[in-house]
Amino acid sequence: MSVRAVRGATQVDRDDPALIAEGTTELLTEVIGRNGLDPDDLISVVFTVTPDLTSGFPAAAARALGLTDLPLLCATEIDVPHAPRRVVRLLAHVESDRPRAAIRHVYLRGAAALRPDLAA
Repeated sequence: MSVRAVRGATQVDRDDPALIAEGTTELLTEVIGRNGLDPDDLISVVFTVTPDLTSGFPAAAARALGLTDLPLLCATEIDVPHAPRRVVRLLAHVESDRPRAAIRHVYLRGAAALRPDLAA
């Protein structure tokens, strides 16, 4: 078993704690599903949000999914001019037998524009 990193992002419609939770839940669920992971395969998750998202913590959504014994961290992205707004990103460290090239990174909704080569 190897340690792998999985990236992902989604865009929410506005700064609303329910929408941040909904987007984060969808993103985590897709990362786990597309990579054939069990929640116990997760080692840690770092979440970032764009500076315009201040009403909720993505980690709270992860905890609501039952990831209560997992190290989680939230941070703010740098405010780059003309960058997409209202984006929640994650970097998950996981245990997986998949080779690095077989890891499925997940880019949803408007965040698919960040990595069109990886969005599915």
